[in-house]
Amino acid sequence: MSESQVKHITAPFDISTATSLRAGDSVRISGVILAARDAAHKRLCECLDAGQALPIDLTGHVVYYVGPSPAKPGQAIGSAGPTTSGRMDAYTPRLLACGLRGMIGKGYRSQAVVEAMQKFKVPYMAAVGGAGALIARSIKKYTVLAWPELGPEALALMEVEDFPAICVIDALGNNQYEVGQAPYKTL
Repeated sequence: MSESQVKHITAPFDISTATSLRAGDSVRISGVILAARDAAHKRLCECLDAGQALPIDLTGHVVYYVGPSPAKPGQAIGSAGPTTSGRMDAYTPRLLACGLRGMIGKGYRSQAVVEAMQKFKVPYMAAVGGAGALIARSIKKYTVLAWPELGPEALALMEVEDFPAICVIDALGNNQYEVGQAPYKTL
């Protein structure tokens, strides 16, 4: 794919950016995205359950499901490959309702998540598993926002430049995993 076919977008996302992405689009994201995995997602939902304010307003934010390795001297972050997105599925519809506008991870999403994505107009993007060292080059700054005791699973803010991803499920529910596999399925 040529660089001219890649969509360059800025995070956080507005509704126009979120709904412009189509399953199969290659993107490069610059701006600010959140880093959070299952432990941070659980804590976010516990805050909501307790009626407490979240550590950050989720409106417009994109979350990357990552648990980075420690940074080497002079680096913002160590290897930063995606983790399996399905582990966040129990929490995702609720966080989408709070304004989360995009997700990055790897693997399939549940039907309940896809339905919530359609309702709240949110795309899901995949980062390439096994390419954590390469992806880390696009992360310029990593700042823990909440729950530092969770280590690499803490809620963090990352400044990114040309972060590579592929839209695999768009805000309309079009699913590249299904479309891409269809020609290879036998009856």
